[in-house]
Amino acid sequence: MTTTTPLPKATGRPVAERTEARRRTRRLPFSAWHLLLAPLAVLFALPLLWLLVSSVMSDAQFNRFPPALVPSGIDLGGYRYVLGNGMFPRWLLNSVIVSTVAVASNLVFGALGGYAFARMRFRGSRALLALMLATMAVPFQLTMIPTFLVMKKLGLIDTLGALVVPSLVTPFAVFLLRQFFLSLPRELEEAAWIDGCSRLRVLRSIVLPLARPALATVAVLTFLTTWNDLSWPLIAINHDTQYTLQLGLTTFQGTHHTRWSAVMAGNVITVLPVLLAFLAAQKTFIRSLTSSGLKG
Repeated sequence: MTTTTPLPKATGRPVAERTEARRRTRRLPFSAWHLLLAPLAVLFALPLLWLLVSSVMSDAQFNRFPPALVPSGIDLGGYRYVLGNGMFPRWLLNSVIVSTVAVASNLVFGALGGYAFARMRFRGSRALLALMLATMAVPFQLTMIPTFLVMKKLGLIDTLGALVVPSLVTPFAVFLLRQFFLSLPRELEEAAWIDGCSRLRVLRSIVLPLARPALATVAVLTFLTTWNDLSWPLIAINHDTQYTLQLGLTTFQGTHHTRWSAVMAGNVITVLPVLLAFLAAQKTFIRSLTSSGLKG
């Protein structure tokens, strides 16, 4: 007859500790990280909040010393001045045209170049990829004069073409899409090749639908860069009818007198499309950056 040794009884202390931990967890309906991230989010949002508040101030409140942090009343004079400016709709249209063409061309050429570097092996492909990535480390100030001379030879100076042509494709778009294409399984493409699909059809019908997060990221980043660009339009554009929004807003700042309410109102209108575009593609943006770094 075998005797069984009784197991020691579990004390009530670990159970009580677990119960207390569960109660503490239930007290917070959100993650504890939010206690750190929420103040940081408020801190980063302060410039946008100040921009919105200052856009409804009058010029007298701007020029008062000490400056007013909270407006005594809502003054929409800056918005009326900006929207009543006859050139503002033209500047808005120019910015939309340049940004739209830049986004579309980067999606097309970036996808073609990224897929070629990810799936096709040809002589000098690695050297060409390294050379292309090396251009990302070259600052714009070094290429500014050669780009201006090329645009002048093409007769594009003082036209929207001078703003569109240098932004048709960027090394970052090619690199980001290449990294995303490397994370996709080859079996899907090989099955399509067996069925007789060409590389271009495989790219269009199979790869690109799976690469929507990366394409959205390229579109948002290209739109942000092109929409906010000021240095290159300042060099390539001379006539006010070809100004973009960023360049047109500089005309509101005079030498002796500046309508700060109009400047702030114009910046609010300019920032609004950028903010909406980023919020709309936030999830796909994060998903693309996390997946594009899986393979090198």
